[in-house]
Amino acid sequence: MAGRDTALENWSELLGLLPGLTGNHIRRAFLHLTIEECHPSASIGHGTLFSKAATRIEENVYIGARCHIALAYFGRDAMLAPGVHVTSGPHTHGFDDPVQPIWQQPAAPKMVRIGAGCWIGSAAVVMADVGEGAIVGAGAVVTRAIPPRAVAVGVPARVVRQRPGR
Repeated sequence: MAGRDTALENWSELLGLLPGLTGNHIRRAFLHLTIEECHPSASIGHGTLFSKAATRIEENVYIGARCHIALAYFGRDAMLAPGVHVTSGPHTHGFDDPVQPIWQQPAAPKMVRIGAGCWIGSAAVVMADVGEGAIVGAGAVVTRAIPPRAVAVGVPARVVRQRPGR
């Protein structure tokens, strides 16, 4: 029998095929029933896959098309462009034992927090927390926490400036 995460991943794959506004409504309703939290105002793009039922999505979150979401928390008004990958932290697979297959080694999953009001650019890979109001550039790879209101770009992502505070 499939576990909760496996069922979520399989069904989100199927429901991700549904296009347009109808598909968005169906995905949001499904996630509302299956993940820890999915606010009714969230927008979930075509082709987006979820793999961890402990994920939380707050109010007005926009997740673009073809994103892959693992163990994550999305604060209010966060936005993800198409093709963003949010992993379950930097240690989703163990690899210390060269004899044992990687998939059999213990992992150390961690919830990745995307703060309120963040903008994550297209094709970014996020493996660490992103502070409130921060911007992550397209194609960036976030391996260390990004502070609030920072603008981070590159591989690995580096802070290039701070946005004004409130």
